[in-house]
Amino acid sequence: MAISNSIQPILHPVRIRDLRPTQLTVGIREVHRKREQWRQRPRDEAGGFLGAHMIPAVIGPDGKPWIVDHHHLVLALHLESVEEVMISVLAKLNHLPRKRFFAFMDAHNWLHPYDGDGKRRDWHELPRRIDKLIDDPYRSLAGEVRRAGGYAKVPTPYSEFLWADFFRDRIKRKLIETHFTKALDRALRLAQTSAAAHLPGWAGVDGED
Repeated sequence: MAISNSIQPILHPVRIRDLRPTQLTVGIREVHRKREQWRQRPRDEAGGFLGAHMIPAVIGPDGKPWIVDHHHLVLALHLESVEEVMISVLAKLNHLPRKRFFAFMDAHNWLHPYDGDGKRRDWHELPRRIDKLIDDPYRSLAGEVRRAGGYAKVPTPYSEFLWADFFRDRIKRKLIETHFTKALDRALRLAQTSAAAHLPGWAGVDGED
């Protein structure tokens, strides 16, 4: 099925409570970081910020907008009592039955239905609201590793989740939850090894472990 190139960004606000997530988890540390950035932004720049940060979405069954990126930002704005954001429509698939809709979304890598343990779940289990997203501490760790220069930011969808799964197999969850700085140091070292060479944005040196 071809996606229409004529679809233009929606230039009116959409209520955050009407947005449907396409993933189950976020890194809550990253959400907190974005909340703090929002608080520090001058009030007169709020409208400009929201206008410059349109949320990519796909219109699904019953006309519901499903966001395919910026879940952390949307949740942060919601927690800061922002009621509306701007969305940019990638495709209008409201004519599809739900099963076909999710098959299409999955095929285009617009779904990431993995839980806080890194296990794939059924699309029925996706949260109905942005404030129902759960914390995956490994996603928080992956985000901090990138910010610390452990790997490069790339356009690959869900790249941080791929890194999160890499750390999930090598660093105990308890360490992240109780000694985050120590977990970050360990993750930064792991990110440079050849074991991570297959991951997007890898910045290590071939042959070094």
